[in-house]
Amino acid sequence: MMNSLPKRIIKETQRLISEPAPGISATPATDNVRYFNVIIAGPVESPFEGGIFHLELFLTDDYPMSAPKVRFLTKIYHPNIDKLGRICLDILKEKWSPALQIRTVLLSIQALLSAPNPDDPLANDVAEHWKTNEKEAISKAKEWTKLYANKE
Repeated sequence: MMNSLPKRIIKETQRLISEPAPGISATPATDNVRYFNVIIAGPVESPFEGGIFHLELFLTDDYPMSAPKVRFLTKIYHPNIDKLGRICLDILKEKWSPALQIRTVLLSIQALLSAPNPDDPLANDVAEHWKTNEKEAISKAKEWTKLYANKE
């Protein structure tokens, strides 16, 4: 099945497995090598520290000309991630470039966990909470991390 894939996807997959980024694991599904099971550890000194977040990443047929589809499967309280797990991140939308790789995308998502941006929200209610009472919002994010992002 790997033979029908573009060389680039094969190379990126091999690199993700042989040289994983710290705190990130991306494994292709056995039945579909364009579908990845992703695990991102909550970054240290963030409200998500200690959490293990499960995501799915899918490479469309026109990858790398279009961005991969990525979403959180683990519930998370974050202004840039909605209830369905969709992620508001410029490189997944208008700032996508074929020069970017799966690894870059995952590192950017990990960075978004360290630095939520309530000024460019996807979850408006969470962003509003973040803006009006950041301390309380961070506390709720930590609570959700304990509740939903346990080490499974």
